Amino acid sequence: MTTSGHLLANGEGLLALLNGFIAELREAGLPVSLTENLDAMEAVKHIPIEDRAAFKYALAATLVKNNAHWRSFETVFEVYFSMRGRQFALGDEGEALPDELADALAAAAGDGQGDGQMQGGGGGEQMSPEELAEMLYKSLMKGDDALMRAVARQAVRRYAGMEPGRPVGGTYYLYRTLRNLDLDGVLERLMQQTEQDAPEELSPLERRLEEDEFTERIEKVKKEIEAEIRRRLVADRGVEAMAKTLRKPLPEDIDFMHASRDEMKLLRQAIYPLTRKLAVRLARKRRHGRKGPLDFRNTVRHSLSYGGVPAEPKFKYPRPAKPEIFVIADISGSVASFARFTLHLVYAVSSQFSRVRSFVFIDGVDEVTHFFEGTDDILDAIHRVNTEADVVWVDGHSDYGHAFEVFWSKWGKDIGPKTTVMILGDARNNYHASQSWVIKEIRHRARHVFWLNPEPKSYWDTGDSIVGEYATHCDGAFECRNMRQLERFVDNLV
Repeated sequence: MTTSGHLLANGEGLLALLNGFIAELREAGLPVSLTENLDAMEAVKHIPIEDRAAFKYALAATLVKNNAHWRSFETVFEVYFSMRGRQFALGDEGEALPDELADALAAAAGDGQGDGQMQGGGGGEQMSPEELAEMLYKSLMKGDDALMRAVARQAVRRYAGMEPGRPVGGTYYLYRTLRNLDLDGVLERLMQQTEQDAPEELSPLERRLEEDEFTERIEKVKKEIEAEIRRRLVADRGVEAMAKTLRKPLPEDIDFMHASRDEMKLLRQAIYPLTRKLAVRLARKRRHGRKGPLDFRNTVRHSLSYGGVPAEPKFKYPRPAKPEIFVIADISGSVASFARFTLHLVYAVSSQFSRVRSFVFIDGVDEVTHFFEGTDDILDAIHRVNTEADVVWVDGHSDYGHAFEVFWSKWGKDIGPKTTVMILGDARNNYHASQSWVIKEIRHRARHVFWLNPEPKSYWDTGDSIVGEYATHCDGAFECRNMRQLERFVDNLV
């Protein structure tokens, strides 16, 4: 029996495994409270433990509160419960193979002993690559999930070359397995066979639908291969080590300046619910920010219902004016992604401001407010900012001093006592003159001036960074490397 099998054989083992699972969720950043922990423990009492899907979703229903956290939850679950259940075990405890694959393996063995060997998924090495490829083709053509899972396990046994104790990541094993399976070639063969079997020539739509169906089945095979590799790595290295290796940051903790393409996609998906939440928060804060002075007349009038006793004091609630926002963003190099998400966020909650004006710069500066006016597609507006804004003055290298001087000469007079100015950038000025007097003058005119820097504070004022010189004249300089920090900052805008 596997390690996880021994753990799940008794209640104490399951409790220990669940405790480790929840501790890892917290390490990954998911906010799991003690109450939710207890709810999860109670939930699993009411479902059949052998039902993997029910077990997984019972835990998710009690522990996951944000859809953006699902990917991290699923990764941790697949590590901690990768070998839970007979069909997911390794060695001789696994489920029996589908008859078709078992027969093929028995025939490959040539001695009639294959059936006994295959109960644990062993013996896959006896199949030739051609026979395994044929089984893969048949499983995809039929859409047989059990056969696809069995073929995936055999493919990992034959092609991954996994060795106990070898410090190699799962991606390497996955690459080796997929390279030998040639799934692109299999897809082409499936489409050719489908067209041959069709009573008449397929229309473009029919061909597209068939191709999408086969592509989806191939993705299932890939996931089964990944799962099999993960199970074997967990068996070799242990759940704690594998969980730490596979740990991914939550969308709100992804660093703007170092996000991969997949992580940028997650950020774009996460920003919409965040903007709705922030808009509600800002509106509530404006309505109930603070109580004004005592309203004596209103208090006396309401005291009549209490026999003249002023039991319920009434106050004059202030009606704060909506602030005007000026955003001045550096869109050079790696800080461009940070500026893009901040502009997106500001315009998404723009209903809480009387007006939003946007300026972007590198060594020149340009107003881009008109790109956002009259459009519901903020992403398209930001794309136009990146491609059409006139922000290069000499060589396209950051020159904060020159950009600020030009901004002050053209638009400084528009800043007033209701204006909040947000400056976005890392303040890496390529050793040009800082012209920090511009920020000082802006501060004298504006309601607030905030500087948002996407670099860690430990990097500030190192090399050509002069953020400290500018921050002297600001109401605050904030580290905003991710959406969590950006969300915390937004409260300062009202």
